Amino acid sequence: MTRLLIVTLICLPAMAVCAQEPAAKPAAEKPAAAKPATVPFELLKSQHMAVQVKVNGKGPFRLIFDTGAPVTLISNKVAKAGKVFPEKFRASPFAFFGSQGQFKIKELEMGELKVANVDAMVMDHPTVGALASALGPIDGIVGFNVFAKHRTTIDYQAKAMTFVPVDFQPVDMMSKMMKIMLASRADKEKSRILSPAGLLGLRVDKKADDDGDGVTVAEVFAGSAAAAGGLKAGDRLLTLDGRWTDSVADCYFAASRLRPGASVRAEIVRDGKKMDVRIVVKQGV
Repeated sequence: MTRLLIVTLICLPAMAVCAQEPAAKPAAEKPAAAKPATVPFELLKSQHMAVQVKVNGKGPFRLIFDTGAPVTLISNKVAKAGKVFPEKFRASPFAFFGSQGQFKIKELEMGELKVANVDAMVMDHPTVGALASALGPIDGIVGFNVFAKHRTTIDYQAKAMTFVPVDFQPVDMMSKMMKIMLASRADKEKSRILSPAGLLGLRVDKKADDDGDGVTVAEVFAGSAAAAGGLKAGDRLLTLDGRWTDSVADCYFAASRLRPGASVRAEIVRDGKKMDVRIVVKQGV
């Protein structure tokens, strides 16, 4: 578990007549930059990060912040205190490890960060229990569906994390995992396609000493989807279809999720200015 705007028209009278110019359109307001939210954490002897979390205003409760956890998990105690269960819900006394299923937290708060509508599994997980017996109270895990909505930075010296909102919306990982687990043998044995189904037609690069956001578009192939969308060599690609592209590997991952025919947004920096381009993904061969 070790692992985001008046233009006022002034008409000066000339003699007794004033010809009024057509009013200029007001400049579009630029959205205010998202303010980072800071969350302090405690580094446990096990090297896990523990954070103080409020659930629907109740708490705080001590949870593990786990960058490798696909979902957020809370104990039955936290679910009851935070009134996560629906009014007429009756917990089953025979549930495996007290697992009651997946429920929605209206607001999860840790430090300056507040996240609305968080799906969470309610379960007294035995591994969490074992950690609690050795390290003190631990009431669950903060997982992917919380931090994936943000660009997350972890400062181990300051023992603090910063979160900046991004456009990415994580999928329901629990539903995805259940679908995989319950898939038929025939589905599991279907041929796996190693080449991408959708093509962009570009090559990206990032030097080892390059600490800036995004990757550099090294080449745009003639007649490609990227060329048709207006992407140019030298552009700095920041995100692709809402996914970060801070490394070449990130870029490959984001591109691998694109479907042929889909119109996707690419956030770029060109000549020092941020802008968006739309790319219609082509069919791979």
